Amino acid sequence: MVRETSETAQLPPLTVGPHTRRLGVMAIVATFGGLLFGYDTGVINGAQSSMAAELALDDFAVGVVTSSLVFAAAFGALFGGSLADRIGRRRTIIALAVLFFAGSICVTVAPGFAVLVFGRILLGLAVGGASTVVPVFLAELAPYEIRGSLAGRNEMMIVVGQLAAFVINAIIGNLLSDFGGVWRVMFAVCAIPAVFLFIGMLRMPESPRWLMRRGDSAAALAVLQRIRPLDRAEAEVKQLEQLLGSREPGELGGAQAGASQGQETLRGLRLIASNKWFVRILLVGIGVGVAQQLTGINSIMYYGTSVLEEAGFSHSTALIGNIAPGVIAVIGAFIALYMMDRWDRRKTFITGFTLTTISHVVIGVASLTVPEDAVIRPYLILALVVFFVGSMQTFLNVVTWVYISEIFPLRFRGLGVGIAIFCHWIMNGVLALFFPSLIAATGLTTTFFLFAGVGALALLFMATCVPETRGRTLESMEADITSGAIFQK
Repeated sequence: MVRETSETAQLPPLTVGPHTRRLGVMAIVATFGGLLFGYDTGVINGAQSSMAAELALDDFAVGVVTSSLVFAAAFGALFGGSLADRIGRRRTIIALAVLFFAGSICVTVAPGFAVLVFGRILLGLAVGGASTVVPVFLAELAPYEIRGSLAGRNEMMIVVGQLAAFVINAIIGNLLSDFGGVWRVMFAVCAIPAVFLFIGMLRMPESPRWLMRRGDSAAALAVLQRIRPLDRAEAEVKQLEQLLGSREPGELGGAQAGASQGQETLRGLRLIASNKWFVRILLVGIGVGVAQQLTGINSIMYYGTSVLEEAGFSHSTALIGNIAPGVIAVIGAFIALYMMDRWDRRKTFITGFTLTTISHVVIGVASLTVPEDAVIRPYLILALVVFFVGSMQTFLNVVTWVYISEIFPLRFRGLGVGIAIFCHWIMNGVLALFFPSLIAATGLTTTFFLFAGVGALALLFMATCVPETRGRTLESMEADITSGAIFQK
């Protein structure tokens, strides 16, 4: 049940009608960006062995290929958010679809290490941009009553994409095990959803809130009338006009539409620095993104096959076993979407970090106490990894992306989300680059105990620093962030 507050009670109720279906279609099309995000980050999991063998890559080179996408995604997130503030959410997603396609083709035909890394960088820029712009686009389209579940669909599509990568890897890897270029087939599949995203977004409207920010209230109203009851659309436009009309002269807005991307980014940074509460909410967003990565979830998503081999499975069995975390991630995402507009964000974060920290401790203990030659060891580790991924997906992954997409004021939303997700991806890249070396140097036990220690610190941060956002309009939160009132609630 969504809580009603004074600022949301003035809006007419959200009713079901043709607008509901149109909003659903827009969400499906936009979340193809999330599907590409998931597939492109997950496909490397099963492609590493074949790729390394054909191109004669050592362990460090494999780490570079894997992490190059992740580090590029950090810059894609940063510049993608800024670009979306300048040219719009819709046009940015269309450009990202082209980048996804180009990167997929480049990796598929790569003759050697250099071209392979270049293709992965293109994919990384696209993945990072999608990780910023798609959640913002969905959050700005959604009515506040269902913003969590609608924006959360992007994370669901990410894990669907990762599961698709694991399943396709397992099928192709076992059927074409004698074909040295099997990894190229795995990567070629990435191009297909990119085409659907490009064609679909050509028919989608722009974010009404971005249009309002640029001073085009007529176009914003036209978009809202497609995805809201008519009286609700008019009320939301009036609420936005009141918010935009209350700004100080010179704040980022429609008058600056002709500014270059660099100038707009600089103005956004100055705006953030001008208000201590803007700085604080930015630090909260960064903290949420970095804490989610420090659970080590993407170490499992990138190197899950290697972890299972380390636990005792053969390579072919590990490829099949690696599907199990992908399946539980999708199940967890559906549960998370159901919970998103029913559980407070803070409660969800605290539950998630409690469960994942316990998971890390139990995995470490099992790795320490169960003999390496015990038949049960690999299956026990797999079961515990599945529990960890399920806890992560149900209570942390979806809520992280939803929370980051909704906490920043409209005047620097794209930039704020971009900075938070930039830091998220940088931490992701550090783990992707050094996880194989960490496992080799310290073993499975110490690695997961380290994750547990960091998880305890993240739990403390969530309990003391993160304000609640569920059941509130984006505009009411912006007012409370500007005044600092949100940190007292």
